[in-house]
Amino acid sequence: VPGRDGAAAMLRELRRRWRSYRYRFVPWLALNLRRQRRTLRYVPESSQDKIVADEDVFETLLKTFKALFINDFSRQADILALLPEVKCQYLELLTVEQKRSKVISCNHQGQHLFTPEEVLFNTLGFTVSRDQSSLVSAGTGVFVTKGFVPKGTVVSMYPGTVYRKHEPIFFQSLGNPFIFRCIDGVLIDGNDKGLSRSVYRSCSRRDQLGPFQMSDESWLTACPQNPLAVGQYVNNCSNEKAANVCYQEFDVPGHFPVELKQYLPNIAYSHDIESHLRCVVLVTLRDIKQGEELFSNYYTVVS
Repeated sequence: VPGRDGAAAMLRELRRRWRSYRYRFVPWLALNLRRQRRTLRYVPESSQDKIVADEDVFETLLKTFKALFINDFSRQADILALLPEVKCQYLELLTVEQKRSKVISCNHQGQHLFTPEEVLFNTLGFTVSRDQSSLVSAGTGVFVTKGFVPKGTVVSMYPGTVYRKHEPIFFQSLGNPFIFRCIDGVLIDGNDKGLSRSVYRSCSRRDQLGPFQMSDESWLTACPQNPLAVGQYVNNCSNEKAANVCYQEFDVPGHFPVELKQYLPNIAYSHDIESHLRCVVLVTLRDIKQGEELFSNYYTVVS
């Protein structure tokens, strides 16, 4: 009967949508949290969520971003003109870097430009990049393409727009598998397409202060200037592929160098908030060798 067939199809669609969005409903969460521990990450104390100390995360990001800044020194003139003391510090670092690498260049800056991936390898000893996943029908994955990653290392970042509780994300969430839920209910939309892409770019340009970019838009492209900003493509573990990385939340401290914020792949949806910017990094659970794909548990990804 056509009418029954239509009703059945509508019911199936409603069930599908409920499976996609039920985790956003507080009553459903309250009733199902105990028996759905593997669906939503449950951490009684935020301190238990720290695989490495926040200070270690900060130092890794600082070290990587400084290396990217120095490598891109010739394009930082407008920023450095407003920060003369900082300019002197970076000129010293640039001199040290040139001596260390022993690079001879003919350009007027006397500087050899590396790719962001080469900078990451020279700084942390590895590179990561997106490629076809080794899992069947999993789409894109993230691989260690060069080098070696020790246990307890920040290997990637989860980019995207950061939403506090009750901020509007419904339309961005439709059909979006890249929304990450933090322990305190903060959401990060790591989708690099569609409405999510437009929202991120709008917020990023809203917050720009003259030459100072408060976030990195390049993760929306195929060539991110921060090569760590590919964490949204890390696939879920399986029975055959155990998790080798985990998510860790990190709030960017207020004293984070303003000239390096251009490499942060996150932006707050609200312009007037005083809280620190939320980031999420991926930390290795074991040593990872070249050629291995990264796998994590999606306990906090809205699915």
